Amino acid sequence: MQSFRILDIIVIVLYFGAITVAGLYFSRKNKSTEDYFLGGRKFKGWVIGVSMVGTSISSMTFMAFPGDGYRTAWLRLLPAFTLPIGIYIASRWFLPFYRRTKTTSAYEYLERRYGPYTRLYVAVISLIGCLMRLGAVLFLLSLLLHKISGLNLTACVLVSGIFVSFYTIAGGIEAVIWTDVVQTLVLIIGGLVCLLFIVWHVPGGLWQIISEAFADGKFNFAETALNSDVPYQGKDTDWGAILSFKKTSWDLTLYRKTAFMMLVMGLHGWLFEYSSSQMVVQRFCAAESPREARKAMWICCFTSVPIWIGFMFLGGAIYVYFKHFPNQEAFDILVGNNGRKAEEILPFFLLKYLPAGLGGLVVAAVMAAAMSSLDSAINAFATIGIVDVYKRHMVKDKDDKHYLVVARWLSVVAAVLMIVLAWWYTTIDMKTFSDTGLVIGGLVTGGVFGIYMLGFFVPLGDGRAMFWGIMAAVVFSLWRAGILIGWWGSPGTVWYFTDNYYTGMLGHAAAFVIGFFAAGIIQLFDKKKRDWTNLTVWTQDGEPLQ
Repeated sequence: MQSFRILDIIVIVLYFGAITVAGLYFSRKNKSTEDYFLGGRKFKGWVIGVSMVGTSISSMTFMAFPGDGYRTAWLRLLPAFTLPIGIYIASRWFLPFYRRTKTTSAYEYLERRYGPYTRLYVAVISLIGCLMRLGAVLFLLSLLLHKISGLNLTACVLVSGIFVSFYTIAGGIEAVIWTDVVQTLVLIIGGLVCLLFIVWHVPGGLWQIISEAFADGKFNFAETALNSDVPYQGKDTDWGAILSFKKTSWDLTLYRKTAFMMLVMGLHGWLFEYSSSQMVVQRFCAAESPREARKAMWICCFTSVPIWIGFMFLGGAIYVYFKHFPNQEAFDILVGNNGRKAEEILPFFLLKYLPAGLGGLVVAAVMAAAMSSLDSAINAFATIGIVDVYKRHMVKDKDDKHYLVVARWLSVVAAVLMIVLAWWYTTIDMKTFSDTGLVIGGLVTGGVFGIYMLGFFVPLGDGRAMFWGIMAAVVFSLWRAGILIGWWGSPGTVWYFTDNYYTGMLGHAAAFVIGFFAAGIIQLFDKKKRDWTNLTVWTQDGEPLQ
């Protein structure tokens, strides 16, 4: 890998310096946990919306999507197309539960609905989910730094993790939101720079890229197989023979990945995120009004989807570029020779082919993408830890200054664990990181979405019923994890029966179904009436408070 150039380094240093100054500036404004977690609840919708874009796209978009588009096709893009449906449902039915009172945590509702222990369980599951996301995004950022600097990958994990943690811990949610706005703009510019460079150099321009990518199946919504027996022969390499695709299926099935099931899984994922993710709900609550919160959601939707499409298309464009300008290393990344990861293609391309300065801008954009997710997840981890665990169950009677100090220390804990998990990701053999992330993410959801859906839509049951729903989700997730590890069965055995992509969705279904039946049984013997006001969508009392 060729080394970074002086102009590239200057661009990156200037960018990092500006972000660090922003963190220090906002740190002076945090006088309470309300400021640290919610920024005084004063943000306009457009600011929250752009910040949500930065959080949702992350370095998963900037590195994993081009890697997927380069090595495979568009199957894992399908979930993105269901985001507008998820936003519509969330803005109409979920948002009022969080705007009706001065909510700080997404899980305060669960205590009103089920009691303190359901809230505690979901908070712990969410802390685990935050950490897994932190490790994943930091891993991709570190992979980029490793490729451009030549430093040891573990050293890159440490350096990048410490930097991002610094300004997040110092500045709180206001630093997170405003730096996310800047980082989102840098991300978009960086992606456009890469794409325009390819369009300019490929003979025939954009139309040639589209036609060749289409002919080679790069826009298929299907699983991909790689033919690693195809030899590299320079300009005579048969790139089209490297990839083969299964026929796109729209079947309703749990046994394999189909286009229809990816859409179902996508809608489920967005509803999960917009109903119970602290990173999202925290932004609902930081907006100055429900109207501004809804505006933010739609801005995020209509910005994120085109960005995701653009970065998946960028991967296909890089594929076409190397058909015209073949390179042995690019070929090895495509077929996975010598353990090369698909996510390496973007840093390889920008360092070897983009002019000095532009390469630095794109690297800054990738780092911006990573930081915009890492800072949000670290702040969300601290919020959950303080509001749902520490203050609620451990230390209840301290002043606000005490909780602000502990919040910063919890951010430090999140940063340390993030670095450990990112290192762990470096040891995993994977097809693409998008694929691995979907599998691991499904294992750590713990039935949370099922708990919320039963709470929102069914005026039946309490913490006793939900205990059984939680047990069902936990047992199911542990069973699936055991299969993945190889403890009791493997793909193709009778115990397996579903694709790994659907683990999270089935875990949520288990919590909902078992919780529902347990609630019905308890209701037969417990005739005590309950006030359901503002606990379900059918029993809401008036408009959400401003």
